[in-house]
Amino acid sequence: MIRRLVWVAVFAILGVQGLIAQEQVKWYSIEEAIELTNQEPRVLVIDVYTDWCGWCKRMDMTTFSDPEIVKILNNQFYPVKLDAEGKEDIVIGDRTFKFVESGRSGYHEIAAVLTQGRLSYPTLSYVDAQGRLVAAEAGYKTPQQLKVYLAYYSDGHYKTTSFEDFQADYGN
Repeated sequence: MIRRLVWVAVFAILGVQGLIAQEQVKWYSIEEAIELTNQEPRVLVIDVYTDWCGWCKRMDMTTFSDPEIVKILNNQFYPVKLDAEGKEDIVIGDRTFKFVESGRSGYHEIAAVLTQGRLSYPTLSYVDAQGRLVAAEAGYKTPQQLKVYLAYYSDGHYKTTSFEDFQADYGN
């Protein structure tokens, strides 16, 4: 009986260490990501979220914890977490984006820009190395769904092919 408990404890410790050692997405602020893209151009993947959004939390626990997604985001993009209700000013170039009071809470001006005025969460926004908003995709994405988007934006297919055409050919 004691021997069994020892083995259970050993496997539990190893399992916890495995979870702790698991690589995570290296999230940047939008200012940090812009600075990095000046050094090494990459597309920014901006997760526009709120603290109260259940689907945002689920995406963090599932999609953004998927080892393949983590690897792709960290190696091919500059991933950014942006709280759509954050109150801190964000300065990009000569423009300062501010929090806007609205109703019981409010929203950040840059969240409105990145969601193309549709404050829906989560929204994944893709910004190219020149600072242009390429697309804003609202809604929860599974790891498999997100892999298609990441392949589309990381390889520059968005410049010449519609997402629908790319998606139809993806994996073939």
